[in-house]
Amino acid sequence: MNIRPVLACLVFLTLGQPALAQGTDPVELGRFGAWKAFSFDEAGGKGKVCFMSATPEKQEGQFTKRGDVAFFITHWAAEGTRDVISVSIGYPFKKGSTLDVTIDGQSYKMVTDGEMAWTSNSADDAAISAAVRRGSKLVIKGTSQRGTITTDTYSLKGSGAAYKSISGACGF
Repeated sequence: MNIRPVLACLVFLTLGQPALAQGTDPVELGRFGAWKAFSFDEAGGKGKVCFMSATPEKQEGQFTKRGDVAFFITHWAAEGTRDVISVSIGYPFKKGSTLDVTIDGQSYKMVTDGEMAWTSNSADDAAISAAVRRGSKLVIKGTSQRGTITTDTYSLKGSGAAYKSISGACGF
């Protein structure tokens, strides 16, 4: 399991809390439409991490309780890694299920583990990131461990500006 998407999720979910793992607190770079951009220095002086995130405009499904839901694009400056895509879904996924992502009619699959999902390769990361920046609507469908199907709809308004902000902050 790639820990990077999980760390990005934790940073988002703990904003305003004490420094994460002795790194610096996330600094908000700005709000761009439906998106927020952040950066922080990794623990141990490993370098800067920059990420953008959004929460769904609409959540659908037959659920009574659900945790935090967010979509992320993350850059890791020290490693030269960019466009890492991850999703925190707010419930444990059905074991072996995939997350269906659709951006303006183009479909992608993400692998799931626990409450997180991410792409299986950097080519998919790059394709989804590019589609987010030029698209208008992102729809994510997942299945909980109880079999509940959820559909989350995100606005992509401001995603291009948020991406420019995190890219500049991380030197990409």
